[in-house]
Amino acid sequence: MASDNNLAVLEALDSARTQWYHVKAIVIAGMGFFTDAYDLFCITAVSKLLGRLYYYDPVKGGPGKLPHTINNLVTGVALFGTLSGQLVFGWLGDKLGRKKVYGITLIVMVFCAICSGLSLGATSGSVIGTLCFFRFWLGFGIGGDYPLSATIMSEYANKKTRGAFIAAVFAMQGVGIIFAGLVSMILSRIFLDLYPAPTFNEDPIMSTQPEADYLWRIVLMFGALPALLTYYWRMKMPETGRYTAIIEGNAKQAAADMGRVLDIELDVESDKLSQFKAANQYKLLSHEFFSRHGYHLIGTMTTWFLLDIAFYSQNLTQKDIFPAMGLTKTAKEVNAIREVFETSRAMFVVALLGTFPGYWFTVIFIEKIGRFVIQLIGFFMMSIFMLILGVKYDYLRDSNKFLFALLYGLTFFFANFGPNSTTFVLPAELFPTRVRSTCHALSAASGKAGAMIGAFVVQSYTLDGNVHKIKAAIIALSFTNMLGFCFTFLVPETKGRSLEEISGEDGGGGLGGGQNETQMAVTRSIAMQGNGRFEG
Repeated sequence: MASDNNLAVLEALDSARTQWYHVKAIVIAGMGFFTDAYDLFCITAVSKLLGRLYYYDPVKGGPGKLPHTINNLVTGVALFGTLSGQLVFGWLGDKLGRKKVYGITLIVMVFCAICSGLSLGATSGSVIGTLCFFRFWLGFGIGGDYPLSATIMSEYANKKTRGAFIAAVFAMQGVGIIFAGLVSMILSRIFLDLYPAPTFNEDPIMSTQPEADYLWRIVLMFGALPALLTYYWRMKMPETGRYTAIIEGNAKQAAADMGRVLDIELDVESDKLSQFKAANQYKLLSHEFFSRHGYHLIGTMTTWFLLDIAFYSQNLTQKDIFPAMGLTKTAKEVNAIREVFETSRAMFVVALLGTFPGYWFTVIFIEKIGRFVIQLIGFFMMSIFMLILGVKYDYLRDSNKFLFALLYGLTFFFANFGPNSTTFVLPAELFPTRVRSTCHALSAASGKAGAMIGAFVVQSYTLDGNVHKIKAAIIALSFTNMLGFCFTFLVPETKGRSLEEISGEDGGGGLGGGQNETQMAVTRSIAMQGNGRFEG
């Protein structure tokens, strides 16, 4: 139970029925994630086109390809920016307020998405260099959206549906991934009809249409549109009641803002606020924080790190896996724009059937079965499916492409009905208001460090289509998922509790560093099953 010391404004937020302002907050925060996902993943659809346009060498006898280092940089440089942006904006969100820096992230994203498409230069190196420069800063803006959107949604939501609301914001990432494939597919189809060309086998030179140079630029610039549409509404959102009351100490303003949002009268409670603040003065780098939340922070950082190694490896390398699944033809069998069309069509199908449903299964079930169980199941199933894909890669590729595609799609499904969603939700709930945005940023930045391993290490194993390297990479990803399963036991269940009860800000002890009832039940079940096997 929550403590009687809790403030009326916080109690009102926790017990509020679902209203229009909740839906509006989900849409406003979610459109940021739509843009984030679109901008990060649309590069997969056009990266092979960049190779054909700027790195064709007739001596090599095949279509132009981005050199390994350049390919990893083009697809992965935004991740460096994202990690930096998460840390900077996460810290600013706690220091200056969530709302004050929320609009800045959108401005950076819009400006850099447009500039990415305008990357110009006299040589291929200068074009790619300019593109990488703007994609780094695009990632910087994207990074800021992670801690701010999660924190704002968690502090606005009521305790019964908080997990579903935060998961719904994150689920817009799935919509963004779908649109990354859909927009690329539609635009490449239009260009293909306007500018037909022979395959590379028929004519190596004419198979790369000059007009394709406009295609990749339009695809990248489209990412600015949804962010631009939501900027006004972001600026109209009031600061969260929790930040205004607990951090700024302005009980009157918090009551006025949240009273207007909830359409009720709220008491100011200035005396209770001073007592509430006095019990919550400890900082991030303090013994009290680490004694209360040290295990939680280790848990959220390690699980997100391990998850993103696998998740981003899957997304960034899928263009190399598609030919093995029979979803696309080999590069020599198509022209440049046709290759974009087939790659983006395959991206769209995999996202629609595998990626997208998983996000919304999480939204539906997160308040029923909890974050902890969903994360455990997701990591475990991903590990099993990837192990099968890795061990049986040759057979699946050559003799059973349908099963290959099914298993590959299921890994995406259980990533999203699993740790890809829950690692976003949990850091927004576990930590005190004073450091909530920073702790979410640290967890998310740890995830992006894992994504960089996917982009710069795992991806290098798939670029040449070498079967032994691909098998080794997939089996290694299965192992990282099993590690994620183990580290999940450091993270407690937060379902049905108020943010202040979870963090201990209400004067209680919080969830502490030990296992809760759900975790202990799962642990006992695993132990009993293990004993049964040994006895047998």
